[in-house]
Amino acid sequence: MAAAAYDGNMSLDFDDDEINRYARHILLAEVGGTGQARLRAASVLVVGAGGLGSPLLLYLAAAGVGRIGVIDGDVVELSNLQRQIAHTTDRIGTAKVESAALAARAINPKVQLVLHRGRLTPANALELVAGYDIVCDGTDNFAARFLVADACVLARRTLVSAAVLRFEGQLSVFRPHAGGPCYRCLHPEPPPPGLVAGCAEAGVLGVVTGVMGTLQATEVLKEILGIGESLAGRLLIWDALATRFRNVRLHPDPACTACGLNATLHDLSAHAATEGSTCVN
Repeated sequence: MAAAAYDGNMSLDFDDDEINRYARHILLAEVGGTGQARLRAASVLVVGAGGLGSPLLLYLAAAGVGRIGVIDGDVVELSNLQRQIAHTTDRIGTAKVESAALAARAINPKVQLVLHRGRLTPANALELVAGYDIVCDGTDNFAARFLVADACVLARRTLVSAAVLRFEGQLSVFRPHAGGPCYRCLHPEPPPPGLVAGCAEAGVLGVVTGVMGTLQATEVLKEILGIGESLAGRLLIWDALATRFRNVRLHPDPACTACGLNATLHDLSAHAATEGSTCVN
């Protein structure tokens, strides 16, 4: 957990603006000044500045997470605006990382936004992931999800992963370096191309991405602060039409190729064949 990096000697020298800005956090016994200092010292990489990444980025910035990286290679399009609330009509054609940064800085100019415009690839994924405490997957295709997940296993980074389709969302936290399952323990291999429709083919109710992105942000803050019960080892499934949440227990797979006893994952070279598909949006 990122909170383990806090050594107890971190300066609590908040200025008056920060004390006022984070007052409702500081009032919480589970957060307080030391917890807010943990948030300020933490770093989070958000992969994808789309439907999931938008509320995630905005809430991380509002919470005072000190360094937030965002990687995305797309530009804002009109069809994005039904769900990607970090972007606006007047920013159509703007790079999504730039648009998202404008929205996050408008909420909290004190956080550092690190923009990575472009695709996540097998060549850059490991270095990017290793540069942050926690990684959030906000992508919309299996090639990118598996690349992010494998990079997190190799870099020993906690992954907070969400997915949405139509009226349903799923969320989990993966930290095999702490003894829990990894993404491949749940999904050993990507499905064949074309088998599972994406949002562009099947559609998605816009607000579903907002709910799941906000839940992602909640789990990130819990991991940084070291509070509550982690979703590691559980898969949260939300059915918006039935207004029903379910939890499914996950277990490490001893035969997992990424984190199992005889894991064969040693680098990201196996992703080279799908590099052209690892866009994020």
